[in-house]
Amino acid sequence: MSDAVGFIGLGIMGLGMAENLAKAGRKLVVWNRDVSKSQAFADKFPTATIAATPKAVVEMTAKTYCMLSTLEASHSVFEGETGILSGVSPGKNIVDCATLTPQRMAEMAEAIRAKGGKFLEAPVSGSKKPAADGQLIFLAAGDAEVLADSTADLDVMGKATHYFGAEVGGGTRMKLCVNMTMGVQLAALSEGVALCEAVGLDSAAFVEVLKQGAMNSPLVALKGAAMVNKTYAPQFPLEHQQKDLRFAVQVGDDYGVALPVAAATNELFKKARMAGKDKDDIAAVVEASRKLQ
Repeated sequence: MSDAVGFIGLGIMGLGMAENLAKAGRKLVVWNRDVSKSQAFADKFPTATIAATPKAVVEMTAKTYCMLSTLEASHSVFEGETGILSGVSPGKNIVDCATLTPQRMAEMAEAIRAKGGKFLEAPVSGSKKPAADGQLIFLAAGDAEVLADSTADLDVMGKATHYFGAEVGGGTRMKLCVNMTMGVQLAALSEGVALCEAVGLDSAAFVEVLKQGAMNSPLVALKGAAMVNKTYAPQFPLEHQQKDLRFAVQVGDDYGVALPVAAATNELFKKARMAGKDKDDIAAVVEASRKLQ
Protein backbone atom coordinates (compact mmCIF):
# COMPACT_ATOMS: atom_id res chain seq x y z
CA MET A 1 0.00 0.00 0.00
CA SER A 2 2.70 2.46 -1.07
CA ASP A 3 0.15 5.22 -1.66
CA ALA A 4 -1.35 4.91 1.82
CA VAL A 5 -0.47 6.89 4.92
CA GLY A 6 -0.39 5.44 8.42
CA PHE A 7 -2.15 7.03 11.39
CA ILE A 8 -1.71 5.76 14.94
CA GLY A 9 -3.91 7.24 17.68
CA LEU A 10 -7.55 8.14 17.01
CA GLY A 11 -8.22 9.99 20.25
CA ILE A 12 -9.55 13.44 20.95
CA MET A 13 -6.97 15.05 18.64
CA GLY A 14 -5.96 12.26 16.28
CA LEU A 15 -9.47 11.50 15.13
CA GLY A 16 -10.06 14.95 13.68
CA MET A 17 -6.63 14.96 12.07
CA ALA A 18 -7.12 11.56 10.45
CA GLU A 19 -10.61 12.48 9.28
CA ASN A 20 -9.27 15.56 7.51
CA LEU A 21 -6.67 13.46 5.73
CA ALA A 22 -9.35 10.99 4.65
CA LYS A 23 -11.65 13.76 3.45
CA ALA A 24 -8.77 15.09 1.35
CA GLY A 25 -8.57 11.74 -0.41
CA ARG A 26 -5.71 10.12 1.47
CA LYS A 27 -5.93 6.36 1.93
CA LEU A 28 -5.17 5.60 5.55
CA VAL A 29 -3.96 2.59 7.48
CA VAL A 30 -5.07 3.15 11.07
CA TRP A 31 -4.49 1.66 14.49
CA ASN A 32 -5.84 2.63 17.89
CA ARG A 33 -5.58 1.00 21.30
CA ASP A 34 -9.38 0.96 21.46
CA VAL A 35 -10.21 -1.10 18.37
CA SER A 36 -13.79 0.18 18.31
CA LYS A 37 -12.50 3.63 17.35
CA SER A 38 -10.58 2.18 14.42
CA GLN A 39 -13.67 0.30 13.32
CA ALA A 40 -15.85 3.41 13.56
CA PHE A 41 -13.30 5.27 11.44
CA ALA A 42 -13.23 2.53 8.80
CA ASP A 43 -17.04 2.47 8.75
CA LYS A 44 -17.06 6.20 8.04
CA PHE A 45 -14.19 6.06 5.53
CA PRO A 46 -14.35 2.74 3.62
CA THR A 47 -10.99 3.37 1.93
CA ALA A 48 -9.29 3.10 5.32
CA THR A 49 -7.60 -0.13 6.41
CA ILE A 50 -7.41 -1.27 10.04
CA ALA A 51 -4.01 -2.67 10.96
CA ALA A 52 -3.64 -5.33 13.63
CA THR A 53 -0.62 -3.68 15.29
CA PRO A 54 1.40 -0.45 15.20
CA LYS A 55 4.17 -2.46 13.53
CA ALA A 56 1.81 -3.40 10.73
CA VAL A 57 0.88 0.25 10.14
CA VAL A 58 4.52 1.17 9.61
CA GLU A 59 5.21 -1.86 7.43
CA MET A 60 2.20 -1.12 5.20
CA THR A 61 3.01 2.55 4.60
CA ALA A 62 5.96 4.80 3.76
CA LYS A 63 4.92 7.44 6.30
CA THR A 64 3.10 7.14 9.60
CA TYR A 65 1.63 9.92 11.75
CA CYS A 66 1.41 9.29 15.49
CA MET A 67 -0.80 11.11 17.98
CA LEU A 68 -0.54 9.56 21.43
CA SER A 69 -1.54 11.42 24.56
CA THR A 70 1.07 10.53 27.19
CA LEU A 71 4.63 9.34 27.72
CA GLU A 72 3.24 6.03 28.95
CA ALA A 73 1.22 5.57 25.76
CA SER A 74 4.23 6.50 23.67
CA HIS A 75 6.44 3.89 25.32
CA SER A 76 3.73 1.23 25.09
CA VAL A 77 2.98 1.79 21.40
CA PHE A 78 6.50 2.61 20.19
CA GLU A 79 8.39 -0.25 21.79
CA GLY A 80 7.88 -4.00 21.95
CA GLU A 81 7.59 -6.81 19.39
CA THR A 82 4.58 -5.27 17.66
CA GLY A 83 5.41 -1.60 18.30
CA ILE A 84 6.16 1.19 15.87
CA LEU A 85 9.93 0.78 16.04
CA SER A 86 9.76 -2.91 15.13
CA GLY A 87 8.22 -1.98 11.79
CA VAL A 88 10.81 0.63 10.84
CA SER A 89 13.23 -0.09 8.01
CA PRO A 90 15.04 2.05 5.42
CA GLY A 91 12.56 4.30 3.62
CA LYS A 92 10.11 4.54 6.51
CA ASN A 93 9.18 8.00 7.83
CA ILE A 94 7.61 8.65 11.24
CA VAL A 95 5.92 11.96 12.12
CA ASP A 96 5.09 12.25 15.82
CA CYS A 97 2.50 14.92 16.63
CA ALA A 98 2.20 14.29 20.37
CA THR A 99 3.34 16.57 23.17
CA LEU A 100 6.01 14.61 25.00
CA THR A 101 9.39 15.66 26.39
CA PRO A 102 12.29 16.83 24.23
CA GLN A 103 14.29 13.88 25.54
CA ARG A 104 11.62 11.38 24.51
CA MET A 105 11.41 12.84 21.01
CA ALA A 106 15.20 12.65 20.66
CA GLU A 107 15.22 9.02 21.87
CA MET A 108 12.62 8.02 19.28
CA ALA A 109 14.46 9.88 16.51
CA GLU A 110 17.72 8.13 17.36
CA ALA A 111 16.09 4.70 17.44
CA ILE A 112 14.29 5.23 14.13
CA ARG A 113 17.37 6.59 12.37
CA ALA A 114 19.43 3.65 13.66
CA LYS A 115 17.12 1.38 11.65
CA GLY A 116 17.37 3.50 8.50
CA GLY A 117 14.16 5.48 8.95
CA LYS A 118 13.59 9.23 9.19
CA PHE A 119 11.83 11.18 11.93
CA LEU A 120 9.98 14.47 12.25
CA GLU A 121 8.51 15.78 15.46
CA ALA A 122 5.46 17.93 14.83
CA PRO A 123 3.53 18.60 18.05
CA VAL A 124 0.45 20.72 17.52
CA SER A 125 -0.95 23.85 19.07
CA GLY A 126 -4.72 23.51 19.17
CA SER A 127 -7.48 21.44 20.71
CA LYS A 128 -10.37 19.21 19.62
CA LYS A 129 -12.21 21.73 17.45
CA PRO A 130 -9.16 23.09 15.61
CA ALA A 131 -8.16 19.46 14.96
CA ALA A 132 -11.58 18.74 13.49
CA ASP A 133 -11.57 21.99 11.51
CA GLY A 134 -8.05 21.56 10.12
CA GLN A 135 -6.81 24.63 11.98
CA LEU A 136 -3.91 23.22 13.99
CA ILE A 137 -0.47 24.82 14.19
CA PHE A 138 2.40 22.37 13.68
CA LEU A 139 5.68 22.98 15.52
CA ALA A 140 8.18 20.82 13.68
CA ALA A 141 11.81 19.80 13.97
CA GLY A 142 13.85 16.96 12.55
CA ASP A 143 14.39 15.62 9.05
CA ALA A 144 13.70 18.41 6.56
CA GLU A 145 12.99 15.87 3.79
CA VAL A 146 10.14 14.42 5.81
CA LEU A 147 8.76 17.89 6.41
CA ALA A 148 8.84 18.69 2.70
CA ASP A 149 7.14 15.39 1.88
CA SER A 150 4.49 16.03 4.56
CA THR A 151 3.64 19.63 3.68
CA ALA A 152 0.47 18.77 1.78
CA ASP A 153 -0.80 16.63 4.67
CA LEU A 154 0.05 19.23 7.28
CA ASP A 155 -1.74 21.88 5.23
CA VAL A 156 -4.87 19.69 5.28
CA MET A 157 -4.69 19.20 9.05
CA GLY A 158 -3.52 22.68 10.02
CA LYS A 159 -3.37 26.35 9.20
CA ALA A 160 0.37 26.90 9.79
CA THR A 161 3.61 24.97 10.14
CA HIS A 162 6.76 26.28 11.84
CA TYR A 163 10.12 24.53 11.47
CA PHE A 164 12.68 24.81 14.28
CA GLY A 165 15.60 23.07 12.65
CA ALA A 166 17.09 19.64 12.20
CA GLU A 167 17.73 19.02 15.90
CA VAL A 168 14.82 17.03 17.28
CA GLY A 169 13.44 18.61 20.45
CA GLY A 170 13.07 22.16 19.18
CA GLY A 171 9.45 21.66 18.19
CA THR A 172 8.59 20.14 21.55
CA ARG A 173 10.37 22.88 23.48
CA MET A 174 8.33 25.48 21.58
CA LYS A 175 5.13 23.56 22.26
CA LEU A 176 5.89 23.46 25.98
CA CYS A 177 6.56 27.21 26.01
CA VAL A 178 3.21 27.78 24.30
CA ASN A 179 1.21 25.48 26.57
CA MET A 180 2.96 26.76 29.67
CA THR A 181 1.85 30.29 28.75
CA MET A 182 -1.69 29.09 28.08
CA GLY A 183 -1.83 27.32 31.43
CA VAL A 184 -0.69 30.43 33.29
CA GLN A 185 -3.34 32.51 31.52
CA LEU A 186 -6.00 29.95 32.42
CA ALA A 187 -4.93 29.96 36.05
CA ALA A 188 -5.16 33.76 36.22
CA LEU A 189 -8.57 33.69 34.56
CA SER A 190 -9.81 31.02 36.96
CA GLU A 191 -8.66 33.02 39.98
CA GLY A 192 -10.38 36.14 38.64
CA VAL A 193 -13.64 34.22 38.22
CA ALA A 194 -13.34 32.67 41.70
CA LEU A 195 -12.55 36.01 43.34
CA CYS A 196 -15.52 37.71 41.67
CA GLU A 197 -17.83 35.01 42.93
CA ALA A 198 -16.35 35.13 46.44
CA VAL A 199 -16.95 38.87 46.78
CA GLY A 200 -20.47 38.72 45.36
CA LEU A 201 -19.76 40.01 41.85
CA ASP A 202 -21.13 38.58 38.62
CA SER A 203 -18.36 36.47 37.06
CA ALA A 204 -20.09 36.66 33.66
CA ALA A 205 -19.76 40.44 33.84
CA PHE A 206 -16.09 39.99 34.73
CA VAL A 207 -15.50 37.97 31.56
CA GLU A 208 -17.39 40.54 29.52
CA VAL A 209 -15.19 43.34 30.88
CA LEU A 210 -12.09 41.36 29.93
CA LYS A 211 -13.45 40.82 26.42
CA GLN A 212 -13.96 44.56 25.98
CA GLY A 213 -10.40 45.48 26.95
CA ALA A 214 -6.78 44.76 26.14
CA MET A 215 -6.97 41.24 27.58
CA ASN A 216 -9.57 40.05 25.08
CA SER A 217 -8.65 36.77 23.40
CA PRO A 218 -10.30 33.58 22.18
CA LEU A 219 -9.11 31.92 25.39
CA VAL A 220 -10.87 34.51 27.57
CA ALA A 221 -14.06 34.30 25.52
CA LEU A 222 -14.29 30.51 25.29
CA LYS A 223 -12.82 29.37 28.59
CA GLY A 224 -14.21 32.29 30.56
CA ALA A 225 -17.72 31.34 29.50
CA ALA A 226 -17.05 27.68 30.32
CA MET A 227 -15.81 28.61 33.79
CA VAL A 228 -18.82 30.81 34.49
CA ASN A 229 -21.32 28.23 33.23
CA LYS A 230 -19.42 25.23 34.64
CA THR A 231 -19.46 23.47 31.26
CA TYR A 232 -16.41 21.25 30.94
CA ALA A 233 -16.94 18.98 27.94
CA PRO A 234 -13.34 18.22 27.01
CA GLN A 235 -11.77 20.11 24.13
CA PHE A 236 -8.35 19.75 25.74
CA PRO A 237 -8.39 17.49 28.81
CA LEU A 238 -7.11 19.08 32.00
CA GLU A 239 -4.79 16.15 32.72
CA HIS A 240 -2.90 16.85 29.49
CA GLN A 241 -2.48 20.52 30.31
CA GLN A 242 -1.03 19.59 33.69
CA LYS A 243 1.31 17.13 31.98
CA ASP A 244 2.55 19.90 29.69
CA LEU A 245 3.08 22.27 32.61
CA ARG A 246 5.09 19.59 34.40
CA PHE A 247 7.23 19.03 31.32
CA ALA A 248 7.76 22.80 30.90
CA VAL A 249 8.90 23.19 34.50
CA GLN A 250 11.29 20.29 33.95
CA VAL A 251 12.76 22.02 30.89
CA GLY A 252 13.19 25.16 32.99
CA ASP A 253 15.13 23.11 35.54
CA ASP A 254 17.27 21.59 32.78
CA TYR A 255 18.24 25.02 31.46
CA GLY A 256 18.47 26.84 34.79
CA VAL A 257 15.49 29.09 34.08
CA ALA A 258 13.32 30.10 37.05
CA LEU A 259 9.63 29.52 36.30
CA PRO A 260 7.89 30.34 39.59
CA VAL A 261 4.58 31.33 38.01
CA ALA A 262 4.47 28.21 35.85
CA ALA A 263 5.38 26.08 38.88
CA ALA A 264 2.53 27.59 40.92
CA THR A 265 0.18 27.08 37.98
CA ASN A 266 1.20 23.44 37.81
CA GLU A 267 0.25 23.06 41.47
CA LEU A 268 -3.19 24.58 40.81
CA PHE A 269 -3.79 22.14 37.97
CA LYS A 270 -2.65 19.28 40.21
CA LYS A 271 -5.28 20.37 42.76
CA ALA A 272 -7.91 20.24 40.02
CA ARG A 273 -6.78 16.75 39.08
CA MET A 274 -6.98 15.65 42.72
CA ALA A 275 -10.53 17.01 42.72
CA GLY A 276 -11.42 14.55 39.94
CA LYS A 277 -11.24 16.94 36.98
CA ASP A 278 -8.65 14.93 34.97
CA LYS A 279 -10.90 14.18 32.01
CA ASP A 280 -12.73 17.50 32.02
CA ASP A 281 -11.77 20.44 29.85
CA ILE A 282 -8.92 22.70 30.97
CA ALA A 283 -11.52 25.30 32.00
CA ALA A 284 -12.32 23.05 34.99
CA VAL A 285 -9.17 24.36 36.69
CA VAL A 286 -11.49 27.06 38.03
CA GLU A 287 -12.93 24.46 40.40
CA ALA A 288 -9.56 24.27 42.14
CA SER A 289 -9.63 28.05 42.57
CA ARG A 290 -13.20 27.90 43.88
CA LYS A 291 -12.21 25.25 46.43
CA LEU A 292 -9.48 27.54 47.76
CA GLN A 293 -12.09 30.12 48.83
